Amino acid sequence: MSSDTAPINLTHHFLIAMPGLNDELFGKSVVYLCEHSARGALGLIINKPADNGLGELFERLELPLRREDLRDAPLLRGGPLQTERGFVLHEAMGAAQTVGSDETPPAIREAIREALASLERAASPSAEPPAAEADAEASDDEPVAPSAYASSLRIEGGLEMTTSRDVLEALSSGAGPRKVMVSLGYSSWGEGQLESELAENNWLTVAADPAVIFDTPVEQRYEKAMALLGLAPWMLAPGSGRA
Repeated sequence: MSSDTAPINLTHHFLIAMPGLNDELFGKSVVYLCEHSARGALGLIINKPADNGLGELFERLELPLRREDLRDAPLLRGGPLQTERGFVLHEAMGAAQTVGSDETPPAIREAIREALASLERAASPSAEPPAAEADAEASDDEPVAPSAYASSLRIEGGLEMTTSRDVLEALSSGAGPRKVMVSLGYSSWGEGQLESELAENNWLTVAADPAVIFDTPVEQRYEKAMALLGLAPWMLAPGSGRA
């Protein structure tokens, strides 16, 4: 057997903070990983509410909110980077399209590249940017179904993360994705950084369940995510863990 360890890909997984992780933002957090490769990782915290709700965000943007189901929805703190920018996690809205079709407009593939590039530029200068360039380049050979929005990252598992204003405008009009979570800011890890934190037992990992993101009250998401592993917070003493 080769001594080389195959790289892990935790895209569409939850990172669940171990009880011993003492950090104002990341302590007792659940992070949904939108992108993970050898060059880094990018995710959104799904259980830390911002000071204001989603309705107040729309008021600040001078957009009406005609979705009654979202009027009292929480606005999340997605992470410490780009905290004035909105990141919308939602169910995939693109029309189905046969992989390999030559009718996928080049502009769609370019929009994916631009969305990923904008996320990389927003990262801290001291951190390696999250990687998706290789995946974006591969999309020339394997076209993805287009998103309904201008700047969306299609995530394994049937979700999308959108950074363009058009998704907020759709929600404002009473339309848009049925399942949606809006956060300010995002979280990222440079090359090897997340793997080091996993080795230090800072995080538990488990395949993501969208029901935890979209159908579970914010204050219950930590326990619900941990329950996916058959665990409860009281079972884990600070300083112990698994990844």
